[in-house]
Formats: sequence, C-alpha cells, structure tokens
Amino acid sequence: MMNTIELMTLGFLTEGPACGYRLRKKMEQLQGYMQAVSDGTLHAVTGRFVKAGYIGETHTVVNGRRLREFHLEPAGREALIAELKGTSGYMLTNITKWAVVMSFLSVIPDEADRNAVLRRRLDSLAEADVRRLYSDGEGPIDNDKVEDRYRRAIIAVHDAEIDAERAWLERELGVRA
Repeated sequence: MMNTIELMTLGFLTEGPACGYRLRKKMEQLQGYMQAVSDGTLHAVTGRFVKAGYIGETHTVVNGRRLREFHLEPAGREALIAELKGTSGYMLTNITKWAVVMSFLSVIPDEADRNAVLRRRLDSLAEADVRRLYSDGEGPIDNDKVEDRYRRAIIAVHDAEIDAERAWLERELGVRA
C-alpha cells in the first residue's frame, strides 16, 4: 500500500515530467502547509521509484545547476491505477488522504472501477463514527456531549462537508438517499 507522498509522486507525474522541487510544491499545495513534504522524503521516494522502474529521470543543466527531472513509466502508471482501484482503509476514511486519492481518480481508465472506489467512500460516510471528531483518550465522544463552542463550530463545519460530499457521491453514482 502506497503512502500519500508515493501516490502524489506518481499522480502528479501523470500530468507530465517534473523536477523534485515542482513535485514538492504541487504536493504542498494539495495537502496544505500542515502536511509539508521534506526534500529528503521526496528524494527517497523518487530514488525507490526509479529503481522499481515506476519513473525515469533525465538530467539537464539550468543556470549552471544540474536539474533532475522525472517522468512516469508505464509500470508506474499501472502501479498507480492498481493502488487507486484498491483504495481502502485510512486512505478512504481520512479526508486529507481521500483528497489525494480523489485528485488522481481520473487516471483509472474504467468508469466502473472509479465508481467502485466512490461507492466505498460513500459507504464509509454512513458509519456512525465518521461525524465524531473528538476523543476522551479511550474512544470517540458523542458530538452532543462536546460543550466548547469552538469545537462545536468545527463539528458543524465538518458535518456540512460530510453532507455535501455524500450528496455529490449520490448524484455521481446515481444513488437515491
């Protein structure tokens, strides 16, 4: 199972070749400043993927500096498609990780396969715990027991996002609520 940095590396390379700096900037834009990607982590991922034959690399000199640019190989596209088609667990239920999956879902060539992933996400949104954000250290706290007004505001925003996503998924899949 790939992590989000691996998924984004292959996903962004479906859009065309990119150097490490551009890949990192695209990743940070997608995930936000709270999920910064280090050069070292990206270097390790690209190194593994070059060795695995998922991506290729070329070297050019720009402004007197050696630039390493990556491109997606057919094996990398196949690995990305397989990973996206098999989306489950935390990649399906964590909103940040799900945003990464959704960003590249169109890479899956078959609509039925894309819809199967969307269906799993819709099913996960039906679970009771999906709306509970806070814990007492042993388990989730029921939202109606949260008294802090700012936490209640976060819960309200979160619930609205879930409702909006559920409505979109139902329209996309042709499902009646």
